[in-house]
Amino acid sequence: MRDDLRPWTAFYGPSVRRDIEAPRYRTLGDMVASVAHLHGRKPAFTCCLPNGMNGTLTFEQADEMSDALAVYLREVCGLSKGDRVALQVPNGLSFPVAAFGVMKAGCVLVNVNPLYTAEEMAKQFADAEPSALIVVDMFADKVRAAMKGHPIPNVIVTQVAEFLPSAPRGIVRLVQKYWDRSLPDIDFAHVRLPAALAAGRKAQENVAVEEYRAAVEPTDVAVLQYTGGTTGAAKGAMLTHRNLLVNMEQTMEMIEGVEPGEEVALTALPLYHVFAFTVNLMGFWWLGARNILIPNPRPLSNLKRAFENYRITWMSGVNTLFNGLTNETWFRDTPPKHLKFASAGGMALQTAVAERWHEVTGRPVLEGYGLTETSPVLTFNPLERVRSGSIGIPVPGTEVRCVGEDGTEVPLGEAGELAARGPQVMAGYWRRPEETSATMRDGWFLTGDIGVRDEDGYFRIVDRKKDMVIVSGFNVYPNEVENCLASHPGVLEAAVIGVPDDATGEAVEAHVVLRDPALTAADLRAHCKAHLTPYKVPKRVVMRESLPKSNVGKILRKDIRAEALAAEG
Repeated sequence: MRDDLRPWTAFYGPSVRRDIEAPRYRTLGDMVASVAHLHGRKPAFTCCLPNGMNGTLTFEQADEMSDALAVYLREVCGLSKGDRVALQVPNGLSFPVAAFGVMKAGCVLVNVNPLYTAEEMAKQFADAEPSALIVVDMFADKVRAAMKGHPIPNVIVTQVAEFLPSAPRGIVRLVQKYWDRSLPDIDFAHVRLPAALAAGRKAQENVAVEEYRAAVEPTDVAVLQYTGGTTGAAKGAMLTHRNLLVNMEQTMEMIEGVEPGEEVALTALPLYHVFAFTVNLMGFWWLGARNILIPNPRPLSNLKRAFENYRITWMSGVNTLFNGLTNETWFRDTPPKHLKFASAGGMALQTAVAERWHEVTGRPVLEGYGLTETSPVLTFNPLERVRSGSIGIPVPGTEVRCVGEDGTEVPLGEAGELAARGPQVMAGYWRRPEETSATMRDGWFLTGDIGVRDEDGYFRIVDRKKDMVIVSGFNVYPNEVENCLASHPGVLEAAVIGVPDDATGEAVEAHVVLRDPALTAADLRAHCKAHLTPYKVPKRVVMRESLPKSNVGKILRKDIRAEALAAEG
């Protein structure tokens, strides 16, 4: 496609390719093995616990362990290419070993949220039909109930402190068993991860992992990544090896200033989340970076020792994480000295939060945009050309436009649904051809988000199409009102929804967590009146202790809306 039809390419850095159609590696397994050979005994992953106890795997160790797991899955469990393997593990050293092993085996990884209830697990297992499950022991008590609808013949159990040195691993086990009492009895057939690796190593005497990798094609599905379900039932997006490898390169090329082999990335976002999976896990492995894994970032003080003990140069997060850190005294007093920048995604980055982060750290938050279905990154802000309030420009080889209900592009500056096409767009939804057809139109993926493009090719998100509030026929976008509320120094967090109203059809309702308890609803409505047209001003302001959030910290408007409607009766 000509650059004059993609004005955003003028803002690419000098080393950024205009198009990336074919990744440098055939498959994810090939990439893992090649990078491990290049970086060998350098530290690849460090699991840092809240008290500072830690353990590290080198590139060489992670590669060898994942080879052993691949052989175990194929030779001992009897899995075949294309079989699904569910992974339900928090951030820790077993995650990369498991994920890389599944990829090398030619199987399909199914990321599962570790905090899911047995009912939620059962729905995902019934849909994906995994032949194996790798699960952390803390949550194993839910497995038996979850497998009633779809029995899983092979279950591998790991622990939070897996592969840490024996002393800290033993301490963690004692605390979990006798103090927290967080280790349930496991009453189903299983094998422990170290035993699975030992069995795989023994079987390796008669097989070569390279043979599995050679049989995998770039167009084969690598990951079944389930949508967050924040706007409805979760669906499995089929992400191919090519999808993920291309998107990794698209994104990493846009992140200027990173030095191969020198970066230290803080991974507080869970690796089962698609952004952390593609960028933190795969992207920083590709760069030869050291990845500091945080098993649980809540409370935020759990991050303190990681910032103190490691030379963090990069981190990713969502708006609530950045907002929370800038409200932590320890973080404000000693912000990270070596941080080059941070990346935001998953939900809209509020302007007030971005400004406060820059004030505290001296470094910007680079906002990007994407979806599970797009592997995930579609747009990103170039480091030296950041535009406040913007999700940036399309990454190489990607086209994005704003379209109306009829699918035609709307004029510049007008709001329309964001549509995208590029090599990172999924192969479709798992076993849901009708839903795949509904989101694809003439090769374009319809995102369900409303956005605006300027003449330079920078985009900004207006809001989710499904979250838009219509007041007397006027469109109100919750993000705009939330940004206004967040700009008040007495507001910690805000979420805006639409509720039924006899006079206007819908009314704007704000749910607010205060920083200043003296603030009243009238104060906040007056603040909004000073910055917004009258129909956008919340008709009602609800003060709350907290807002419901997903595991990655995304505020769940659908849950707030359900609560509000239930209260209405």
